Parts: sequence; C-alpha cells; structure tokens
Amino acid sequence: MNAFQLWLCQLVLLYSWQAGFPLSAQEFPGETWRRVSAEDAGPDPQQLQATREYALSGGGSGYITRGGRLVLSWGDPTRRYDLKSTTKSFGATALGVALLDGRMSLADRVAQHHPNFGTPPESNAQTGWLDRITILHLATQTAGFEKPGGYQKLMFEPGTQWAYSDGGPNWLAECITLAYRQDIDVFMSDRVFTPLGITRDDLVWRNNSYRDRTIAGIPRREFGSGISANVDAMARLGLLYLRDGLWKETRILPEDFARQAGSTVKAVAGLPVVNPPEYGKASDHYGLLWWNNADGTLPDVPRDAYWSWGLYGSLIVVIPSLDIVVA
Repeated sequence: MNAFQLWLCQLVLLYSWQAGFPLSAQEFPGETWRRVSAEDAGPDPQQLQATREYALSGGGSGYITRGGRLVLSWGDPTRRYDLKSTTKSFGATALGVALLDGRMSLADRVAQHHPNFGTPPESNAQTGWLDRITILHLATQTAGFEKPGGYQKLMFEPGTQWAYSDGGPNWLAECITLAYRQDIDVFMSDRVFTPLGITRDDLVWRNNSYRDRTIAGIPRREFGSGISANVDAMARLGLLYLRDGLWKETRILPEDFARQAGSTVKAVAGLPVVNPPEYGKASDHYGLLWWNNADGTLPDVPRDAYWSWGLYGSLIVVIPSLDIVVA
C-alpha cells in the first residue's frame, strides 16, 4: 500500500462524521470558505488532527471540507502546486461542459471532431482502429495510446484493454478546443473557474509541452498534465462534483455527470490492464478521468469515494455519502 492509500485509509475516521451533522445544510464558498469547528462538523478532533499531521509529514497544503464548509486546513492555501495528472480531472470537467452544451457525446467517434486524430504517427492509421475510437474511450483510458503526452502509437484495439495514458486525454483536449474554437484555458475560466470563484492567482494552465503550441491557430492545452493550482481551487472543483455539477443556482455540468465520472463504466470493468505491476486492477476502479473505490480496493474507505491523483501527491477526494471534499 502506498503513502496515498495509507493516508486515505486514515480518513476512515470520517465515518464518524455521519452523526450529528445536518447533511442537508449545503453551502458554497464565496471569496472565502465559512469555517466550522471539528466538534460542529462531527469528527473526533484528535483523530482529525492525526490525519492532518500524517498529511503534513509529506509537506504541502490541504483542505478538509464538509457541507461546503472548511473544517481543517494546513500549509499555505494560496501556494500553487504542479498538479501533474490531477489535470486530467479538470479535463473531465471541460468534457462535462461540452456534453451539457451538446457539442459532443460520449458515444461519438473522435474522428468526427478532429480531422487529424491519431496521426502522427502514420502507423496508427494503418491499424484500422482510429475510426472506431470514441470520446468514451479517450475519457476512460481504453483508446490504446501509449503513456507519453505527445504523438504516441496505438497499442491495442479500442475498448479491449485499459492503459494509463497522457496522450489519449491530450487528444480529448484537442477535440474540445476544436468544438469551441477557443483556448480551453479561456473557455474553462469563463464557464467553470470564474463561477466557482477560482482566479488567475489560484490556477494557471501552462502552454503545451508535448505538441505544437497551437491547433487551427488556437492555443493547444493538455489534459494529461499542465495545471498548477492551490488547494482552494482544487477544493472548489471537488465541491462542484459533490453537488452533482450545480454551483449555487448555476448548472455547470450535467446532473448525472459527476456521478458518472466518479464511477466505473460497466464496459471497462474487468478489462486487462497494461502494466499491472504499476496499475493493478485499475479498470475496476477508474471512471471518466477520475479514480474511484467502486470495487472496494480500499476496504476502509466508502465505496462512493472518488479522487483525482497526480504525481508527487496532488489529490482531490470526493466522498458523496459523507458530504466531504479533501484537497
């Protein structure tokens, strides 16, 4: 069990939060979060402090929220961190907006949204698989692209295996860019970040590091990695998912999208995993660019928990049954 799993299992203490706290008392932060004491939020303060100390053994910053209120924080909440693959879950959010707008569907063939999809390398076109890859394949890591974020080879027929990839999500980023003919950084700022109270001081999205800087004259962003953000921004994104895509009175994501993102797709569960020593039975606990505990791989954590996960330990943990977000 790695350090993240150990820490997340420590959150078993959050089961005790079910008692004595009105889960219907849902709030949203304004410029700041309203704080609530551990006693009022439900957990044993000593257990909560132990969780904080364990997290601090790795340094960094953190938020624990319940009911849209800040229960505990540590470190500098304004410091931006390179989120690495947690960027993928921000990318899933862009996909959710595109689904809400009817710009695409999960069943769409990717080629109808991207005229040069999958090439280079030209060897991908020779497989005969490109025209069969769907938006869902890209969002569930079942399209078959190799790991790096650039132009990578296809390893298998789409939908037949699971392979963790940056290249697949980066193709998805390009599809959404072309669907809106807009820089995703600007698009997400308008449609998601500004409504959530996330500012340019809280989050920045770097230029593309693996492909050409532009596509059709538009800045090209990545979903595989590329965002730097603080824990306040991360917690706000987690709360959007906890509230099923609704922020105050504004519908930002389709109502069922957050639950779909945080649960395993039936067609994916049980697929063979490329590199199982590294990823285990990942196909049983991966949703739409979010990890989840649907198969109970973490026995002391609720089955409905799901999370983003980036290299070096960037995490957004959402636990709907307990009304909790941890960043």
